[in-house]
Amino acid sequence: MKLLLEVKKYSIILLFIVLTACNQTVKKSNNNKDTSSRVEHLPYYGDASFTPHWLEPGSQEEKDFHKIPNYKLVDQLGDTITSETFEDQIYITDFFFTTCPGICLKMTGNMQKIQDAFLNDPEVAILSHSVTPSIDSVSVLNTYAKKNGIIDAKWHLVTGDKQEIYDLGRNHYFVENDLGIPKDINDFLHTENFLLVDKNKHIRGIYNGLNRASVAQLIVDIKALKKEY
Repeated sequence: MKLLLEVKKYSIILLFIVLTACNQTVKKSNNNKDTSSRVEHLPYYGDASFTPHWLEPGSQEEKDFHKIPNYKLVDQLGDTITSETFEDQIYITDFFFTTCPGICLKMTGNMQKIQDAFLNDPEVAILSHSVTPSIDSVSVLNTYAKKNGIIDAKWHLVTGDKQEIYDLGRNHYFVENDLGIPKDINDFLHTENFLLVDKNKHIRGIYNGLNRASVAQLIVDIKALKKEY
């Protein structure tokens, strides 16, 4: 009887030790998981594959990384828009056309969510390029802006030289997903992608402009990007 009590006593002690060790292991595992799930900075993108590059903001590598080059376009008010227009601003960009019967209206509606989320934030702007600039004149863009609640000071709809717009879209923003398929000015540029561009003209994210979850993530990423400055 005495021996049985001693066995039970040591069994309880052993069980307590095992449970304590397991609890500590779980806590340590959870802590490691929380740490690894966070990223200090958004990645950088420099080509059509959209492979993320984890650069340190302000580093020489970051300064030498792919940037959106200068451009000269005209917005819905007839104002000239260049890269300097977005000096000290984060901006979101896309490509659309006013006569689009399909995805463009939904993209515009989702971009309105971005406009509303940062309505009073001067650090955030929106830039939408017309891919049918011969049709989308200044007056046509102005009418489209009014019809869709676009605020001129926040959101620029731009037209201009078709070659320049297509070159920006395909060779600098990389908005099309058709990797390896050569295209020229006669191939229509049509994409649902939104791009996030930082204050130094680096691409920091690509998002499906038709997808609610992707647009919601874009809003989260804009807020995260603002913290870098």
